[in-house]
Amino acid sequence: MRPFLRYAAVGLIALLAACSGGGSGSSSPSPAGTIVKIGIDLPLSGADTFAGQTTANGALLAIDQAKPKAPAGLNLAAFVLDDAVQGVHSAQQGAANTRTFIADPSVLGMIGPYNSDVAAAEIPLTNAAGLVQVSASTVSDGLTLGADAAQLRRANPSINNFFRVCTTDSRQGSAGAQFARKLGLKRVYIIDDNETYGLDLANLFEADFKMLGGTVLGHDHVTKDQQDFKALLTKAAAAKPDAIFFGGTSSTGGGLIRKQMFDAGLGALPFIGGDGIADQQFIAVAGKRADGTYYTVAAPNALKLPAAQQFVKDYQNRFHSSVGPYSANAYAAAQVLIAAIERAVRKNGGKSPNRAQVLQAVAQTSNLPTPIGPISFDKRGDVTNPVLSLYEIRDGKPNFITQLNLKI
Repeated sequence: MRPFLRYAAVGLIALLAACSGGGSGSSSPSPAGTIVKIGIDLPLSGADTFAGQTTANGALLAIDQAKPKAPAGLNLAAFVLDDAVQGVHSAQQGAANTRTFIADPSVLGMIGPYNSDVAAAEIPLTNAAGLVQVSASTVSDGLTLGADAAQLRRANPSINNFFRVCTTDSRQGSAGAQFARKLGLKRVYIIDDNETYGLDLANLFEADFKMLGGTVLGHDHVTKDQQDFKALLTKAAAAKPDAIFFGGTSSTGGGLIRKQMFDAGLGALPFIGGDGIADQQFIAVAGKRADGTYYTVAAPNALKLPAAQQFVKDYQNRFHSSVGPYSANAYAAAQVLIAAIERAVRKNGGKSPNRAQVLQAVAQTSNLPTPIGPISFDKRGDVTNPVLSLYEIRDGKPNFITQLNLKI
């Protein structure tokens, strides 16, 4: 385990211990109070550790800070589960974790997951149970938009129970395509991992890149657990692209593809992707060959936001490490749930609310102050002030390029 992850893990364990009890209206928990749990489902082991751990830390920090201020007799607690299996996020495990949350009547809402394919497995379950779900990072359009979203909510079509504080693949893919064209790139070869997030992102990038006058020379999918990409990259090299675009995550091959591009004579080309490669795992796998990688993140850079400076300070003090790409988003997602629970308590005459009341309160969230800006949701559950950030890996480190505010 790298030093950063060791410190993050220690911080998470400590905070889990702090959150396992309850907090009432005073700084000390009331043993007689009602425990209200917020479920947190994220990949916390294996290749996805950095992404999941730093995201979980943000949510746990918000819960910990809210405990002393909670309404009298209400003890907030986190219920954290890992959706990674054998080191990789798993839709099946995410669904199993969700059933665990649903079976616990004290769980009034959940944060997560991190990955869109996991969300697609969870939403039908939370929709049927009326359990509100707020995600910090799942960007696939079909989770909230169109026929795919309607199918996910088929058990309870009259309600929307899934919300997210990040933007969507369509915006992320469009931003990636526009940035590629600004770099002067005309001919791109696309590879994706054939998962919900990666395929969606790659298809949207392809459509926008073509619309902007670019040429897509080929579009291939990798297979699950694939480790050797030599044949695929040799095929791509024969097409003489200006760049490779990857729709996927570090755990589904992002770092390995970038590393093996050099063996296929493609090492001098830019490697472009989305937030699935915005983690330390990508750099750890690709090594020095990670340089020349560009990616988008469906979140603001918290270090650059005046409103996030107290959050950054508190996070660094607690975990002795820098924030991750979705730490601030997760903090905001937890704030949404906590504020909704508190409003539902007041509306319920000071008594612990039920899941339907919390869901209604989340849907009514309007201009809630958070480190990433005020949060409101549209009728689909999408945030109304989405933000994207662009990064380049240079000298083995992510370098922030710019932020795009995408008002809708």
